[in-house]
Amino acid sequence: MGEKPMNKGKYVFAQVASFISVNDFNEYVKRYDGNYKIQHFTCWNQLMCMVFSQISNCDSLTDLTVGLTAQRSKWYHLGMGTGISKSNLAHANEVRDWRIFADYASLLISEATTACRRNSDVFREIKGDVYSVDFYC
Repeated sequence: MGEKPMNKGKYVFAQVASFISVNDFNEYVKRYDGNYKIQHFTCWNQLMCMVFSQISNCDSLTDLTVGLTAQRSKWYHLGMGTGISKSNLAHANEVRDWRIFADYASLLISEATTACRRNSDVFREIKGDVYSVDFYC
């Protein structure tokens, strides 16, 4: 989770995604064989869709797919892959091992906790809102 500053001129989604390590996430995907026989809509693509869902405050898969459809031209650049549909998302959420996402969320929480302890003075000086993304939903 390094010391990366938020970049100006980028979408909020891209800024948030820049803190998520593909390599760390893929360790959990390998551990639970999450991309077995997957050609297009990988676990990473699913994670990016779920992050988008949290940031967009989506209440359902329908909300998510409507929001994603509005951003269709940006899917590839945002790491969401192709073939995003309500049925693909529902299927992925149903059949993929939830431990991939739970274990990765635990890693992120651990890294955030360490960063907060190491930089406690910095976090006290933050002006404005601080947000947390709930990967367990």
